[in-house]
Amino acid sequence: MSYKTKEWRNSMRVTLDYNNMMDTFLGDKGFTQKKLSSYASRAAKAFRYVKENRGKDELYMGWTELPYNQKEIVADILETARKIRSKFQYFVVLGIGGSALGPIMAFNALCHLHYNDLPKNKRKGPKFYVEDNVDPVRMRDLLDVIDPAKTCFNVVSKSGATSETMTQYLIILDLLKKAGVNVKENVIFTTDANKGNLKKISDECGGIKSYILPDGVGGRFSQLCPVGLLPAAVVGIDIKGLLAGAAYMDYLCHTPTMRKNPALMSAVLQIAAMEEGKNVGVMMPYSDNLKTLADWYCQLWAESLGKNETLDGQPCNVGQTPVKSLGVTDQHSQVQLYTEGPFDKVVTFLSLKKYACEMPIPHGCENIPDVAFLGGHTMEELIQAENAATAYALTKAGRMNYTLWLPELNAFTLGQLLFLFEMQTAYAGAMLNINTFNQPGVEEGKKATFALLGKAGYAEKKKELDSLPAKDENCII
Repeated sequence: MSYKTKEWRNSMRVTLDYNNMMDTFLGDKGFTQKKLSSYASRAAKAFRYVKENRGKDELYMGWTELPYNQKEIVADILETARKIRSKFQYFVVLGIGGSALGPIMAFNALCHLHYNDLPKNKRKGPKFYVEDNVDPVRMRDLLDVIDPAKTCFNVVSKSGATSETMTQYLIILDLLKKAGVNVKENVIFTTDANKGNLKKISDECGGIKSYILPDGVGGRFSQLCPVGLLPAAVVGIDIKGLLAGAAYMDYLCHTPTMRKNPALMSAVLQIAAMEEGKNVGVMMPYSDNLKTLADWYCQLWAESLGKNETLDGQPCNVGQTPVKSLGVTDQHSQVQLYTEGPFDKVVTFLSLKKYACEMPIPHGCENIPDVAFLGGHTMEELIQAENAATAYALTKAGRMNYTLWLPELNAFTLGQLLFLFEMQTAYAGAMLNINTFNQPGVEEGKKATFALLGKAGYAEKKKELDSLPAKDENCII
């Protein structure tokens, strides 16, 4: 493949342009070079922390080695994907959080935007669905469009105790049994190597095909392991290209000098902005293919950085609220706020230098100047002009923004982008002196759910819930 040549890799380099964060463009609303330089030692310390702890499973940093340690796994995934494509009409991922957001994001980024509507001979694989909720209407509607007997279900849960995923599994298991289908024929697990409920179920069924979610890889960092690679391979995405792109970005981030390390610099920009009150981070891709990457990023950034305690045990309540936006669509819904509202946001543009097609705009309506000027241009020109214009308008209004440029969107450049965001998150967490890789704030809601549904061992939590004050009817209108 072309990504194996140095010349092509360099031509596909994702670049960071942060001019619109600086005083040269923003005046007193921007950073001075001196201000950014004041973060150099802190950034270098964060770089060392991440470098020294790479690959450590106990710190959930095994994701850093995924671009390098999966040769045999990738070969197995590609063979399994080939078999799935030849046997099944549908492929459904059952998961929640990163187990679902990653596969959705890669599918949306690298497949036809109407993939499932294409005729079979124009698709690279079976119709593809990801069930990442337990809304009963959603499950009902999925079952209206698939035949479970002709579907491969990929159940993704490290513990096999994820309530949402296992609820989905129980429903599908019942349907397969009623259809007389052996679960081994239509189900693949992605789970822990040695323990957990899916391992137990697999053993009881005589061995269900399973892939491993590595110990050192948390859900939101799992797209580049079998969690994301298997679904991607099934729909024909070049998973070797994804990993090659991640490795290339890792190479670009090899230096502690923040001005030469794109992930470290983007972390510094965000932390410096946060410390000046920019508590909202807007992710704004100018590409429909990258729309759900903003969803994936929102989990990565929010769940990693939203913490109330430092590694030293000190209270902190840090984090930045990520917001997803889409250019050009949200120029007509959100950009008014970004341009004239509070000075509390940083906008990150994801911009393409080249789209997969240009789509010429025909001449017409020559007697209407407001329309006629568009003729002879292309939709690519229009969306790029609107991207540049939005960045200009924000900058003119003194609003911080920067751009990550992709030469084009392919597996290699997407792999770069994912790894850049993962490294940026790791560096930012280290700069904040927090545990970037846990999510204790999620646990209270899980425990309350278990108690409400009568799970054994949660009687005390149920008592706690039952002891809440009665609702005041005066507060219900």
